[in-house]
Amino acid sequence: MRKGILAIATIGVVAVGGIAGCSNDKKTTTTTATKAPYVGVILPDTKSSARWETADRPSLTKAFADAGVKADIENAQGDKTQFQTIADNMLAKGVNVLIITDLDSGSGSAVIKKAHDQGVPVIDYDRLTTGGGADYYVSFDNVKVGELQGKGLQSCLTASGVAKPLVAELNGSPTDNNATLFAQGYNSILDPLYAAGTYAKGPNQAVPDWDNTQAGTIFEQMLTQNPQIKGVLVANDGMANSVIAVLKKNGLQLPVTGQDATVQGLQHILDGDQCVTVFKDTNLEAKAASELAVALAKGLPAPSDLTLTSITDPVSKAAVKSVLETPEGITKANINDVVKAGGVAKSDLCTGAYAAKCTAAGIS
Repeated sequence: MRKGILAIATIGVVAVGGIAGCSNDKKTTTTTATKAPYVGVILPDTKSSARWETADRPSLTKAFADAGVKADIENAQGDKTQFQTIADNMLAKGVNVLIITDLDSGSGSAVIKKAHDQGVPVIDYDRLTTGGGADYYVSFDNVKVGELQGKGLQSCLTASGVAKPLVAELNGSPTDNNATLFAQGYNSILDPLYAAGTYAKGPNQAVPDWDNTQAGTIFEQMLTQNPQIKGVLVANDGMANSVIAVLKKNGLQLPVTGQDATVQGLQHILDGDQCVTVFKDTNLEAKAASELAVALAKGLPAPSDLTLTSITDPVSKAAVKSVLETPEGITKANINDVVKAGGVAKSDLCTGAYAAKCTAAGIS
């Protein structure tokens, strides 16, 4: 993945004392304050992760309903042309704020430019559109996400007792800046262990578009060429599911990481097939994004209860005002945290054979 992912420079995060000094306070000399707030939201797909429809859509829907604000939430289903068509339609219908999760920086930047040309501010949601110039960015500390994955894998490999385990890495899409940040985080944990000879560095590859099917194919090739693999750093739960399927086909159970705390990922943890996932509470992310959107739609400053930082766009080098929430590493020991926070419903997680496993894990 180094070739693809590290081609995008790392985002730097700095605390903001006076956020008004940021350099992207430019575009929107707009009349949004005279219009009733109307927010358009474009989600990216369903194949990269179940979270977009099972977590983000309901969280955003509730946040805007609670605020009494009209919102149109649509999903581009991985189609860049459809992504731009949705944006065009939303702008034509009169949205006065746009929230987007891009599919790549090119199509995302084109949408941001169209919105700004019409005086409509844009919030990048979860992924930064590098070089795009969005007014705000709302996400999680994605380097921390990767660190939690790396530390989780390290803990599981230590528990397995294998000396100098060969570790494979299955990274996220090279067109997603978040994948760069995740890799920065987990490699900050793994690289010193490789350098010290504690672990052996195995195959390392990016998965285009976070495609779960391709992830399975890529990992099967890795395992065929390196049957001594003893641990797998996988960037999200969907791809982890594909890796686990390959391992099961070969009669293996190895430490595997993930991310998103999906029902499927959590069930794999209960089964012992996945050692860690990362919970990113979309209620927090959606609340911050909706509060910003409503303020922008009304021509008001960012709400005072939001903790604003500034990140540097690695392409434009501009400062982007940001809200970065804190992720949580999830193992069997604290899996109930996801249920208590409303990340998944107990009725969805603890079905059938998982009822007893949920009880044993203290899920209430």
